[in-house]
Amino acid sequence: MPDTISIITDARGVATLTLNRPEKHNALSAVMLAELTQAATDLGRDPAVRVVVLTGVGKSFCAGGDLDWMRAQMQAGAATRAREAGKLAHMLQALNTMPKPLIGALQGNAFGGGVGMASVCDVAVGVDHLKMGLTETRLGIIPATIGPYVLARMGEGRARRVFMSARLFGAAEAVDLGLLARAVPADDLDAAVEAEVVPYLSCAPGAVAAAKALARDLGPRIDDDTIAMTIKALKSRWETEEAAEGIGAFFDKRRAAWMLD
Repeated sequence: MPDTISIITDARGVATLTLNRPEKHNALSAVMLAELTQAATDLGRDPAVRVVVLTGVGKSFCAGGDLDWMRAQMQAGAATRAREAGKLAHMLQALNTMPKPLIGALQGNAFGGGVGMASVCDVAVGVDHLKMGLTETRLGIIPATIGPYVLARMGEGRARRVFMSARLFGAAEAVDLGLLARAVPADDLDAAVEAEVVPYLSCAPGAVAAAKALARDLGPRIDDDTIAMTIKALKSRWETEEAAEGIGAFFDKRRAAWMLD
């Protein structure tokens, strides 16, 4: 049994993949990254699964990278940093290339890696009170391994509105940026997700898988070279004085040296 996620598949073949660390706001630990990667592989291979819904338990959909995990990278060697950065990159790629439609049901806030997870969904619906943000630069690091998926989802022009500033934005702006297809009241989220799921149940599963693969081939290329570049960029950033200061300031509950507001 997984420790950080749950998977329930109904009689129609709709699998609900739930992030289940509510006490940590579903932050992405090394264990969760491994379990999500395996889940994407297993669900993609299961002929009984027609659609996958990705959601979370608690107030947050996903708060991004687990900060204890990130702090450990500051104390690790270069090889360990590269390996750990690769875990996030390859989890996102596993979800992005999973040959089943992936519907995001964002029941709460999404930051950092959580925005990356929303970006690999084929369509995402969120509650209208949620907040999102690419908050890495406040910690002295960068949204590197999630970057290819965020840029593919938003387009470069829209992404640059929020990619570097760590500015938080609401559900309406998330729709405008292309991260969410719709923002709905919390009581309407299940119905909105169901409306996205039902059409797939009338489609040929093999055709859906082939169409998704074609869409990815026609879109921005995210291949092994792209992933390796992002891993190198994140590893290098972890080695900077700014990263040490930013992550240290977070844990010390103080303002980082560069903060003027």
